[in-house]
Amino acid sequence: MCGELDDGPPGQKLEDHLYASFLAHARRLLAATERGKPGGDSISGYADRLFADALSRASRDCERLDEAGRYETLSVQALVFARLAGVLASHLALNEDPLRKLMEAAMHGYGEAEKLAPDHGHFHDGEDGFSHRHS
Repeated sequence: MCGELDDGPPGQKLEDHLYASFLAHARRLLAATERGKPGGDSISGYADRLFADALSRASRDCERLDEAGRYETLSVQALVFARLAGVLASHLALNEDPLRKLMEAAMHGYGEAEKLAPDHGHFHDGEDGFSHRHS
């Protein structure tokens, strides 16, 4: 029922919904990238392809696992990519303000999830078959 999470281990249903939301978001981003076919040798085309490759790998790795390990893997992936971003940014010139750019990119990605569904404070399966978080 809307506003209630199904019975199950404490926290498990919330984690399932969060993972389902990630997967829906990843699929939409990858579909948009595929439609846009980032190409050419431009730096923005390269960045779009690298992003799509990393997101595709992350979602594939999760999907290969049983349901119990998917959310935990997703949470580790976020830390690994943040660490990688830090390593890369630490080798950029300080006058380029790499930490600011890194934080802006992270906040942009974090904010994209809010654009997918209205926020009403709880989870439920939407008409599109995907789980949504509403506040």
